[in-house]
Amino acid sequence: MLTYYSDTHRLHHGSELKDGVLMPCFEMPSRADTVLNRVLQQQLGEVIAPQNFSIDHYAGVHSLRYLTFLQNAWQEWRDSGRDHDALPLVWPVRDLRSDLEPEFIDGKLGFYAMNAGVAITAGTWQAIKTSADLALSGMEAIRHGGQHAAFALCRPPGHHAAREYMGGYCYLNNAAIAAQYARDNGARRVAVLDVDYHHGNGTQSIFYDRADVLFLSLHGDPKNSYPYFSGHRDELGAGDGFGYNLNLPLPHGTDWQGYRAALQHACQHIAGYAPDAVVVSLGVDTFKDDPISRFCLENDDYLRIGQLLARLGIPTLFVLEGGYMVDDIGVNAVNVLQGFEAA
Repeated sequence: MLTYYSDTHRLHHGSELKDGVLMPCFEMPSRADTVLNRVLQQQLGEVIAPQNFSIDHYAGVHSLRYLTFLQNAWQEWRDSGRDHDALPLVWPVRDLRSDLEPEFIDGKLGFYAMNAGVAITAGTWQAIKTSADLALSGMEAIRHGGQHAAFALCRPPGHHAAREYMGGYCYLNNAAIAAQYARDNGARRVAVLDVDYHHGNGTQSIFYDRADVLFLSLHGDPKNSYPYFSGHRDELGAGDGFGYNLNLPLPHGTDWQGYRAALQHACQHIAGYAPDAVVVSLGVDTFKDDPISRFCLENDDYLRIGQLLARLGIPTLFVLEGGYMVDDIGVNAVNVLQGFEAA
């Protein structure tokens, strides 16, 4: 299996406001480094640098004004006289105006964010752009490179980013961008399966009213898990997309037995949809020792996830999302890929 990777991710490592304390993000460069080391150790396949795509390739998923904000945010922050991490601290909630973009950077940060876990630093734009290009390069390999599967070792992750907001360490929605790219280049239908512990609210939002992209997510129940306001079972899609959104929230303590049943259910839906390609938002924060999640999967369970996905027999792009137990993220992510390859 080809792996798409770039050292550019190391340009981004910011702070977050968590538990009332400003601290370094759990989403850190060593996450991707650990996964890459495991890919190389297990001789998964060739590791390739991404192609460079124009921002037009992101515009089918994100608005142009949001992309412009991401490109310019750090310089605007610096122009305001600050050189520490830029973090949002005010949001247009409930009855506040959410239609007018503020002119000052402090207002823009809140306008385009869902929480205070999305720091903008000097290297953020270059890192997130390259992360999206990794996903696009992987999809291109599946489309024209004769590959049945590819792995985009993306960092920062993307599934919490929606059309016009960032959140949960995510800025550009890598999986959604890859799915849209497949649609723009001949795929009739695409399925996006999110196996991260946290619901992929951004991906759901982007495709919620569309029937050409099926979104499915297994995740911690939002009644007591981030992002709290998205991921309930009754969120089924809207308009043309009604019935093409499937959420499978699971309780704290879910182990392989409960997880397998939900994953098999999701796979049945994918098989019935018969997509031309599957994009897997590959979060491995479902691991029993993950510091910010509450599932109980073991290392070997990730081999089984890969095996179940392989039985679909559909070209598949794996896009790295979450996973914050750094010592095990490489083992668990690569186990999924090896399980897929061996099935």
